[in-house]
Amino acid sequence: MAAESFISIENFPDIPEDSRQYPAEFIEANGALVLAVSEKVITVGITEKTPPDIIATISSFHSQPVTFVNVQQMELSSWLGRKFGEGTKDKIKSENKKTQNNEDTMLLDKLANDAPTVNMVNSICIDAIRSGASDIHIEAGSTHARVRYRIDGILQTVRIIESGRFAAVSSRVKIMANLNILEKRLPQDGRITVTVGKETVDLRVSIIPIAYGESIVMRILGKSSAPQNLESLGFSEKQLLQIRSMLAIPHGLILVTGPTGSGKTTTLNAMLRELVSDEIKIISIEDPVEFLVDGVDQIQINDQINLGFDTILRRVLRQDPNVIMIGEIRDKSTAELAVRAALTGHLVLSTLHTNDAVSVIPRLINMGIEPYLIASVLKGAIAQRLVRKCTDDRKSFKGRIIISETFTMDAAMENIILNGASEEELSSYLLKRGMVFLEDDARNKINAGFTTKEEAEREIQFTEE
Repeated sequence: MAAESFISIENFPDIPEDSRQYPAEFIEANGALVLAVSEKVITVGITEKTPPDIIATISSFHSQPVTFVNVQQMELSSWLGRKFGEGTKDKIKSENKKTQNNEDTMLLDKLANDAPTVNMVNSICIDAIRSGASDIHIEAGSTHARVRYRIDGILQTVRIIESGRFAAVSSRVKIMANLNILEKRLPQDGRITVTVGKETVDLRVSIIPIAYGESIVMRILGKSSAPQNLESLGFSEKQLLQIRSMLAIPHGLILVTGPTGSGKTTTLNAMLRELVSDEIKIISIEDPVEFLVDGVDQIQINDQINLGFDTILRRVLRQDPNVIMIGEIRDKSTAELAVRAALTGHLVLSTLHTNDAVSVIPRLINMGIEPYLIASVLKGAIAQRLVRKCTDDRKSFKGRIIISETFTMDAAMENIILNGASEEELSSYLLKRGMVFLEDDARNKINAGFTTKEEAEREIQFTEE
């Protein structure tokens, strides 16, 4: 940036300090300041530190044309220091009134860092963590915003927020997650790390625009709250024997299936804990790293810099691992690499999105994996759901328990796969072999008083009795 192109901030005596100005944190972080506002044009000063994408965001943010002028970063910093010292930071505030755009495009400032907003967001997060919630939902509506926690798989409304305060709450969450507080048109993803007592907790933040503003969802990723063993998850003794027989095989592919929120990652982490040993190297590739497991080298993918499952898996294979856990097989490339790793002497654990265990076979075929490779590497699969667990007096629910089905491979099933059998034929063979299917396991847990039929029917489709 040429020196002669700079314009002094002192040339603008009436710099806005009301709702037309950017948030103080945004000015400081991005080196951008509204210098003047007229009916025809908005003049914005930018510095050498202003990112190009912020310039594009500012241009699309305003309904009027924007003229950019260059100001020196040192002068802007000095101006901020003087104004903050004079208390102007307290004057730069959001006004709850409509501008030429609408309330959703009001220019927010330090309101997001005012004590009431900070306290509200802090209490929302802390209360959710203490209540054992898995997710926090903050959603803007026409007249109010609502806060909901997902506890034991069920969403519960816990707080109502005035619609006029939602923008400040949204900005506060964005500041905590290092997101762009001016961006309201595009989805944003971020991460917040908080400490509650002695526990460090990560919140994975997702924000998307909706009709009346934004929907904010924070997934709570407790680093130390994962169950320590398979028994605590609720598998039957027969299923535990099958899972452990699969884990005893030195190489091959083991898959855990089920919909989002069915506890697949928790099961994989419990399986890894069974395998941890000084004698073997275990590497996991996750999105995100939800629970820390001692003895496992855990890697988090980052699609923003093209570090996906397949890219990292190629590098991991050079790390001489014995066991590899892949958070999810999403595409053909990752599936092929996972199969190759299983063929070359590694034990590979991963997940697929299928409705039942036997469906992993047609799913892999649909992803382009040859049946003979599936027959060679697949050692078994687990399908699972999570349902609320009854308390001892059976009058309420506390916590959740797994409903699951498991199969292990044998020579006959390998031949069935090689001969191109249908999913129905595979299920028929497993039935003859005595497999306990999801519905069977659900009925067993209902009869044992672990859950109710009404609760199980939320996750399992029962056949007519």
